Amino acid sequence: MSQPPIPLLPVHLEQGYAQAVPELSLAWRAAPAPDPTLQVLNDDLAVEVGLDPAWLAGPDGLEFLLGQVPQSVPTVAQVYAGHQFGGYSPRLGDGRALLLGELLDTDGQRRDLHLKGSGRTPFARGGDGKAVLGPMLREYLMGEAMHALGIPTTRALSVVATGERVMREEGYLPGAVLCRVAASHLRVGTFQFAAANGGPDLVRRLADYAIARHYPAITTDAHGPDNLGDPGNPYLALLEAVAGAQAQLLAQWMSVGFIHGVMNTDNMTISGQTIDYGPCAFLDAYDPATVFSSIDHGGRYAYGNQPGIAQWNLARFAETLLPLLHPDPDTAVDRATDALSGFARRYDAAVTAILAAKLGLPEPESAAESESDADAVAAAGAVQPRALIADCLELLREQRVDFTGFFRALAAGTARDLFAEPTAFDAWAQRRAAMVVGEPVEVAAAMNRINPAYIPRNHRVEEALAAATDGDLALFERLLSAVRRPFDERADLADLAEPAPDDAPAHVTFCGT
Repeated sequence: MSQPPIPLLPVHLEQGYAQAVPELSLAWRAAPAPDPTLQVLNDDLAVEVGLDPAWLAGPDGLEFLLGQVPQSVPTVAQVYAGHQFGGYSPRLGDGRALLLGELLDTDGQRRDLHLKGSGRTPFARGGDGKAVLGPMLREYLMGEAMHALGIPTTRALSVVATGERVMREEGYLPGAVLCRVAASHLRVGTFQFAAANGGPDLVRRLADYAIARHYPAITTDAHGPDNLGDPGNPYLALLEAVAGAQAQLLAQWMSVGFIHGVMNTDNMTISGQTIDYGPCAFLDAYDPATVFSSIDHGGRYAYGNQPGIAQWNLARFAETLLPLLHPDPDTAVDRATDALSGFARRYDAAVTAILAAKLGLPEPESAAESESDADAVAAAGAVQPRALIADCLELLREQRVDFTGFFRALAAGTARDLFAEPTAFDAWAQRRAAMVVGEPVEVAAAMNRINPAYIPRNHRVEEALAAATDGDLALFERLLSAVRRPFDERADLADLAEPAPDDAPAHVTFCGT
């Protein structure tokens, strides 16, 4: 069967990453699809990155979204390494994905266009290189939900069904290709591969690229072997910047009950965006030990472990930069340790501020840089809500209260109804009332601006994906409509705000490969 001619592109794709560090990618082409059909297209995102939604929805646009681009456009598969569940894998990479290229969005920011499910590459490690419709729609939905919640994330531009049937454990399922947009696909694992296979020179070039692309305020003009002892070392600044971005990201994840599911080092970005929505989910009943991933048997990536795992991943990143931090190894380790020590402080300050706002409390005096500073602030009479926050979370855990629903109910004055034994809540609520500042109506309105009514409820996601796999996208589109406006309660979507029934089976997620 002959393939249609490859269209001319209405957008200029660049290959800055592949040109800057050619050792870290491999030229490769996407597999053709026998009978493509568009499932979902993100019109707003298309416009944002300078693409015409009408063109994308047409025959030429579908070919583009499947990676069928002119030979003059060099698409590549990226290589990286990674610690997967704590074990090091020296060679991973885009086993079923391709980087179409980079473009400048309407704000002049460089963005990656990246395919998933576009066919087997040399990094596939035995996989078929394909993807199926359900997991690709999950990534689309989750990315849109996180974006609407204000959490840095990759976003899906489209999901195109390929017309193939792809074999999985459940049998033959409809194949699909996802096209996503990211600030970049630089990962901790990218630096791990560079360090292991190219040494300090390759890591330096990769770091210079990362700085220029994501942290341009860091100057690299004066770096070099003779300047590594300078406290203004740009690579130390890069480590601190990435740690800060990840601290903020993890605080945002935790504040909405998001569980990534597979926080391997190859799934942590240098940009601070959330990436790779495989076995991800949101908390129903609050419990830090919650694990949804079918492959996380030991609970390594449980909800409550996520901040610690992020710091562990950052330590692996720091290891790759050590030769660039100082000529003396011991001094380099000391500098990296100092930089990483700020992660916990930044995370604690960020998550405390977010949770205080979610509870309608005044902004905490969390600018304290140390415990002694915090003690001084408290001694000066400033209100510190940390204990109130901790006690609230413990109450939610003890009585298995729905995490998302609690904060909206608290604003509405109905939170007591969520507790099987409300006496303990009553005592906590009295303490909270003594700390709240402002008119109740205004406080409640402020709370509802940051506490979502709608998240991708796990049971609703599974219902929607099952129906979509059978050819009906109505449930998916309804859920997508809700999570794109998560703070606006709508009577016709009230059922999507409800947690799973008490007799619902335990939720389990899978990686989708």
